[in-house]
Amino acid sequence: MDVGPELDESATRMFDLARAGDTETLIAYVEAGVPVNLTNGKGDTLLMLAAYHGHAETVRTLAERGADPNRTNERGQTALAGAVFKKESDVVRAHIDAGADPNKGVPSALDTARMFGLEHWLAP
Repeated sequence: MDVGPELDESATRMFDLARAGDTETLIAYVEAGVPVNLTNGKGDTLLMLAAYHGHAETVRTLAERGADPNRTNERGQTALAGAVFKKESDVVRAHIDAGADPNKGVPSALDTARMFGLEHWLAP
């Protein structure tokens, strides 16, 4: 489906805000109607991009607004596994607090934590 250049540009802006951790601006858009589980062409969500770039506050705020911490992208990856891989302990905690399942995804966050000796990060 061709969404047109304006919608495509708006979506790109949302993903850039998530990557930058601009929580206030991103949430204003979400509250104005942007889907909290908006995904890009790779299946990455706003939450995933915020997590991968180390923005715990953005992750918490998106999760509070209903972002699904257990969604996987088209490669089967979760935001939690990405946060463990990037060794972002605050982001990992934000996901655990939001109900993320450490066993979901390929590789799972638990598998990733074992690889780095960080299993204790996933304790409730």
